[in-house]
Amino acid sequence: MYLLNFITNAYAMGPAPQGGTQADPLTSLLASLLPLILIIVVFYFLLIRPQQKRAKEHRRMLENLKRGDKVITIGGIYGVVESVDANTVVLKIADNVKVKFSKQSIAALRPATDED
Repeated sequence: MYLLNFITNAYAMGPAPQGGTQADPLTSLLASLLPLILIIVVFYFLLIRPQQKRAKEHRRMLENLKRGDKVITIGGIYGVVESVDANTVVLKIADNVKVKFSKQSIAALRPATDED
């Protein structure tokens, strides 16, 4: 019984007072969408655009591969390009050891001064 003393009646609020200014529906729509638009713009400039730029640079690097380039594969294998075809690359990874890789498996070029 003691707990029932804390329960009181709840009344719903009445209608908005007349004579108040109503917000423009377009303005309220824009105000509610503004945070979403801002988040999309931030994601584009911080995540999507840099990723596209990196992919474009990687594609350009693969197109410009030539014999004698020192490369690293995605699997971490260091090698020197022996020959390049449209979709494949033959890498020399040790004396008398040549391995054929997909061109897409080349991760990066190594500096020419890098040791084998």
